[in-house]
Parts: sequence; structure tokens; C-alpha cells
Amino acid sequence: MLCAALGVVALLGLAGSWVPPAAADGCAAPHDAVSRMLQRLEGSAGVDEPPDPSVLLALNLAGAADSSSCKLLLQQLKEAAVERAPKDMTSGELALYTLAFLSSCQSPRQVQALGHTVDLLRLLQEKTDKEVAYLEVEDTPQTTFYQVSLDVLALCLEGTGSYEVAAVILAKEVLSPQSGLSVDTRAVAALALTCAYGQAAAAGLSEVRDLLRDAVTEVANTFLDEQEQGNGLIGNIYSMGLALQALTATAAFYAPREWDCAQAFSVVLQHQFQQPVAIAQVLPALLGRTYLDAAGLDCAAAAAAATTATAAATAATSTTRSPARGRTARADRASLITVYYSVVNELRGAHFNYTTRVQVPAGSVLLAVLRAAQEQDPARFSFQTEATSWGAMVVSIHGLAASAADKTYWRLLSGKDALDQGVDAYEPRDGEHIQAVFSTY
Repeated sequence: MLCAALGVVALLGLAGSWVPPAAADGCAAPHDAVSRMLQRLEGSAGVDEPPDPSVLLALNLAGAADSSSCKLLLQQLKEAAVERAPKDMTSGELALYTLAFLSSCQSPRQVQALGHTVDLLRLLQEKTDKEVAYLEVEDTPQTTFYQVSLDVLALCLEGTGSYEVAAVILAKEVLSPQSGLSVDTRAVAALALTCAYGQAAAAGLSEVRDLLRDAVTEVANTFLDEQEQGNGLIGNIYSMGLALQALTATAAFYAPREWDCAQAFSVVLQHQFQQPVAIAQVLPALLGRTYLDAAGLDCAAAAAAATTATAAATAATSTTRSPARGRTARADRASLITVYYSVVNELRGAHFNYTTRVQVPAGSVLLAVLRAAQEQDPARFSFQTEATSWGAMVVSIHGLAASAADKTYWRLLSGKDALDQGVDAYEPRDGEHIQAVFSTY
């Protein structure tokens, strides 16, 4: 059933002053599905992984700010911020941390922990200014347009930074037929430019306002087209969370078209998300919320009225095993499967193309295949990973490391198809051929 526009956002140009859209009739997510997602998110707090600001942001948007998991995660993020922000955080990380702290009613200008204080807004502004300077010369960002989109969103919502030039560049990129931006990037860009549009409209900047409006309208209508053509799917299942947020927030830009949000929700709810970051992107949209709401939450009210689902999730956390441990236990009892694994570099330095065959327990994740190949032939199949909000990411194979400066990475494929899950989530099939190909982006 078609859902009417989710409510026109009152873009008043002041951070936190607009009213978030309410969930449309027919598009409310089932209570049990929301409860499971909340349980998974809360259970991810405090595990042996870096704290994830997107998880705290999602929990706050879901009204779980008073839970013990939120409090623990907030403290972990404060400690990570004072330790890492002045050293090695990218602008996109700084932006996500800013959104998380805003949603927790914490000032990103004075993050205090471990006897230190850090001004995330100052650091974010400096990195954004560098991105803009690089973009104006090279016509490409130092990092990615996804990170630039997060930068614009965080600075716009916080309301004290300068982001206008970055927003204009981002809008022009969105409108460029040659841009090739991913669904995730276009979705975050739409959220960022929706905020910037409100500010431009309030300031009477008609030319900028019109450019931003055109860019947001382009993204929103393209997503509606893609959903119609993909039987509810926009991009892949892991891009749906941000795409749903974008369509939730931009109803005013695609009106009078209607969004079949019930169809989109149905596609999402058929999938059992395991990675916390994927849930963190999906859950707000299922509750009629988006990252644009981060600066407008009534934290006191949210703390006083934590949802029943949140309470149930908190109670169940102590008895819930992580999916990784569950998969390992099942795999120990399963039969072995054979997986073919190749590492290919035809891009940099001395080229190589090595293939091996390994056996791992059925139900194992791809990371187990990489480890088995490394044990079998460490000279050819050695590898390194880094922990990210999406789980483990392969950053080096056979001594060849990915580089943000060179825009290189290790692309993982099954046959000729790129994997849409990470090495600690994807479960290879018996006889499958996995390739790691050194590539550029």
C-alpha cells in the first residue's frame, strides 16, 4: 500500500528547530523486529571491538538513551575521542562522533574523559576545510564523498561551523552524470543537503538554496525509481538503512510522488541483520527517525520514557551470545567444505596471482578461509585486518597494503560479484571461489 508523504519537514534553518517526520500509516515496524534489533545493538556495547558512534546514535534515536548500554558506550566513545581525535581520526569519524554526542545531549566542543578535554568541532572544521581546499584543486576529495557528506551533516546540525562551500561542491557532484556515487553516499548526501537547504533558505541564499533543492530532489526521485525497479530494494540490502533514512527525511522534495514505504520496510524486515552498524543505519528509519534528528532529541524525555523493547533487550543482553560465537559453535559440529581462494594484484609493483584450496567447517565466515590459507602458505597468503564499524576489514595481503592516499583497497569477490558482507560476516559455500583483488576506488 502506498504511504502518503511522511510529513513535510519544517526546515526553519536552525539546528534542532524542525519537527522530525512521524512514521506513516502502514509503515510501522513490528515490535518484535525492533526489539531484536535493539537487543543486538545493546549487546554489542562493551565487546572487544572499538566503540561505534553510529550504534550510540541509533540507540538514542530509538529512545534508549537511559539504558546501561548507552551509558557505557557514551563513556567509551568519550575515551576514544580524547585519545584518537587529535591523532588519527578522519573527518568522517569526527562527524559521526559529533552526531553521537549531539544525540546524547553532550557538547562536541568539550568532550571530557581520562583527565583530558577535546574540541571535536574544531578538529572537524579543520579537516573539512582541508577537504574543500583539496576538492577545489583536484576535483576529488582527500577521503571520499561519503565522508564529506557526513562532515556537512554534522557541521550543519551543530550550527556553529562553516560547511557551505562543501555543501555546494557536494550538490554539484550529486547532480553530475559522471559522479557514480554509491547509494550510501547519495543517501548521506541527501540528509546533509536537506539540512543545508534549510539554512540556505533561512538566510535568503536563493541560488544556493535552488542548487541544494535540485540535488536532494535528484537523489530522492532516483531512490524511488530504483525501489520500483528493484522490487523494493535500493542498491543492496546493506545500503537500505541509509536509503530509507533519506526517503523518510526528503518527502517534501519528491512530493507529489508517493513512497511505497511498506514495500521497502518489507524488504528490510525479511533480512536478519547481524552487524551492529547495519542495524544502526536501519533502525532509525523503521521508527520514523533519521540522522537529521540527532540535534533535536529531548534527551530528558527520552531518558524518562525508555521503550518496553529497550527494557526487554537490556534484560536479555546477559544471556545473548554474539553471532560470531554462535557461528563458531555451530561450525565446530559441522562437516567440512572446500573453498578456493585467490589473491590478485595487477595494479601496483610486482604483479601476482595465487590460488589455493582450503577446507573449513561449514558455516565458517570468510575470515576463517583467509586464516586457513595463511597457515597453509604464509609466504603467499599472509594478510592483515583492521577493526572498523563494519567489522574486520582486510587492509593488506601478501605484504601489499591498501592506501587512502592512493585510493587503493582489497576488493573481495565471489566469482565476478563483489561481496556485500565483510570477512567476519560472509559465509562461503562449498566449492565457492573467493578472490581478493587489489583495486582502486
